Amino acid sequence: MIRKRAIVSGGVQGVGFRWGAREAAQRLGVTGWARNRLDGTVEAEIEGTPEQVDAMLDWLRTGPPGASVSNVAVSDLPLAHDDAFRIHETA
Repeated sequence: MIRKRAIVSGGVQGVGFRWGAREAAQRLGVTGWARNRLDGTVEAEIEGTPEQVDAMLDWLRTGPPGASVSNVAVSDLPLAHDDAFRIHETA
């Protein structure tokens, strides 16, 4: 199991990005969370097998219809052992 943080830049707020991320996470079997940030980016933490996390990162690089992703910055994190993928409030 691995955990990654992704900061997604571009036209990613106001397009259902977090909701789409939750649907993708449920489909791919990853846990974690997503939230809007005050700087206009979306931050997500994703936990699962390396293959599951890579698939979720691929989804984040495109996002839902209407999104325009310009960059995804990824970093490693320690495991948090979440039991679901949640949408958090803006940070």
